[in-house]
Amino acid sequence: MILDAAPYLAGALGVSGLAVWWSRQRELVRRWTTWAVAAPLVTGSLLLGPQGAAALAVVLGVVCALEYSRLVRLRAPERAVLLAHAALLPVAALMGDMYRPAAVCLLAVALAPVLSGDAEDGSRRAAFGMFGLLWFAPLAGLVLLGPAQAFALCLAVAIADVAAWCGGNLVGGPRLSPLSPGKTWSGVLCGAAGGLGVLALLGSLTPALAVAVAVGAPLGDLVESMVKRGAGVKDAGAWLPGFGGLLDRVDSLLIALAVAVVLP
Repeated sequence: MILDAAPYLAGALGVSGLAVWWSRQRELVRRWTTWAVAAPLVTGSLLLGPQGAAALAVVLGVVCALEYSRLVRLRAPERAVLLAHAALLPVAALMGDMYRPAAVCLLAVALAPVLSGDAEDGSRRAAFGMFGLLWFAPLAGLVLLGPAQAFALCLAVAIADVAAWCGGNLVGGPRLSPLSPGKTWSGVLCGAAGGLGVLALLGSLTPALAVAVAVGAPLGDLVESMVKRGAGVKDAGAWLPGFGGLLDRVDSLLIALAVAVVLP
């Protein structure tokens, strides 16, 4: 399925590239450039099978863990556990036993402030550390879902994000949540329509993936907005053209993967 969809993906990038160039909007050009680099990398990784999916999950998890650690000001012990968790869990999923390493990391991040005797900031450190573990654990779903379903979900979420941005700007209407004033219900509906259309075209429109795209993806965006607002920042990073940080790009995918893995 991935190879069959590759020409259509390339065509979509080409057509959208012409439209972006015609618009002359610098922000759109920056975003399209990031898409043009990311799409072949993700597709190529998933074409390599479960091992490629695991490698992709490790890279995404480690970078996101670093960005999150800076956002919430985690100390070195919690950061180290979060990075180890991001690197180990996809590999453990590949080997069929991800529960024990996940439990060890959860225990370690909870006990780190206790063992250091941090009475002033210990509860905050433990809470943010455990939240990070739970937030990034769904990346192992790239392995658990299998390359074909993972590719369909990644592409559907990506298109849903674009459709939501376009629909929200064109239609406007009621705001989705105080956590993200720029998001609207019209954007959510347009995003759901675009994402579900992609799943249908790929022959992957299952109930689990449909809910993951239509409900999980916008919730994932709100989760990151909540974290960023708590940290008092606009973006998780500043290195990814048009998006800020990698966490700003994959926030929707994190919860969508969790939903896809949990639902039957």
